[in-house]
Amino acid sequence: MKLTKLAMVAAIACGISSADVKAGYGNDTIALASCCETSCDCNDPVCGCEAVDMGCNLGGCDGGCDSGCDSACGVGGCLTDLVGGDCCIGDPWKLFDAPGSWDVGGWISLGYHTDEVPLFNDRADELNLHQAWLYAEKAIDTSCGFDIGGRIDYLYGIDAQDTQAFGIANDHWDNDFDNGAFGSAIPQLYVEAGYGDLSVKVGHFYTIIGWEVVGATGNFFYSHAYTFFNSEPFTHTGALATYNVSDDVTVYGGYVLGWDSGFEDNGDAFLGGISLGLTDDLTVTYATIGGRFNAANTGRVIDGVVNNGRNGYMHSIVADYALTDSVQYIFQSDYLDTEDNDGAGVADSIGINQYLIKTINDCWAVGGRFEWYNSEGIFTDFGTEADIYALTLGVNYRQSANLIVRPEIRWDWDDDLVALDEDNQFTFGVDSILTF
Repeated sequence: MKLTKLAMVAAIACGISSADVKAGYGNDTIALASCCETSCDCNDPVCGCEAVDMGCNLGGCDGGCDSGCDSACGVGGCLTDLVGGDCCIGDPWKLFDAPGSWDVGGWISLGYHTDEVPLFNDRADELNLHQAWLYAEKAIDTSCGFDIGGRIDYLYGIDAQDTQAFGIANDHWDNDFDNGAFGSAIPQLYVEAGYGDLSVKVGHFYTIIGWEVVGATGNFFYSHAYTFFNSEPFTHTGALATYNVSDDVTVYGGYVLGWDSGFEDNGDAFLGGISLGLTDDLTVTYATIGGRFNAANTGRVIDGVVNNGRNGYMHSIVADYALTDSVQYIFQSDYLDTEDNDGAGVADSIGINQYLIKTINDCWAVGGRFEWYNSEGIFTDFGTEADIYALTLGVNYRQSANLIVRPEIRWDWDDDLVALDEDNQFTFGVDSILTF
């Protein structure tokens, strides 16, 4: 049965036509690239023509080498991508023609995995609609002075319930937009204003903490890290200022109403950090939140336990280093320390994630992630530590400028049997993301 479903998923992934993305890993942007040329110069190879340069070898560009991968030049055309040559992903298409300076778009993410991992992917052995995402955004442009913009996001799928405003147990904002295993979420709704190098975002928005993000287009891997799901906030409501001190230094600072909550008071916390471009190849970002995180649930009975609030501190340090033009190494360390209003420990954790990503060309990339996660009070009662390890190996294939397919294999070690049902777990997963 699993082999049949895997074949079905592969057919779906390969059958969606003419689309692909190149993720801007670690953020919500998508960087698109194409090697295709529209003319031929006999001294410069054209995409798809490197293997058998028929046009140039036959006496010039009139030989048929002037239309990129679609030309007669090069037996197999873009099949040369498989051995690491140049490839053509084309230009992206947009479903919506937004007015003025607004950008309207979205994506659909379908995925399949063979075993449950308690990090979004909790419906195993099924073809899942993870994310049907729509957004409208007006990015600010302060090059000529003051500007104002904003963004709204809407999400439907099995990922929605994990990014709703679940920080307050009263079904406020989008926390009751559920439909069985599926749900809806409005994870961002904010206004942003800026002048020169300073901008301020006010409303409901995604956190600046960590390297992985909720949006599928912002991650290299289909699955997620333990730190991302268990130790980091997803969303905040409040105000956040960003100031570009120089080309190499950006600072953040603001006030938020706790975390993972909508437009209701769930605490008082500082959210901020600094990003430093230490060299042309190395950027280090420190982001933190400290204060009251879970004030609104004080006194409520949640899962049979009386909640007594949560206060504390959390930070993430991310070092992003370009080892070469095509190899990227990311080191991330997360630390969380929280207690209740009586000073009793609630949850502590520390984790280290390491990513290594090799970009072969515009169509192909391979990568690995290794994580160590140590926690108290998350999978166990506070005071009992648990160590979990996870290794993920994956491939990104960009079939075109609007479609990416991301197969991966993953091993999880959990000797304490706190997060998984067995000591060692092997999981295969694959998803496809169609942007529009």
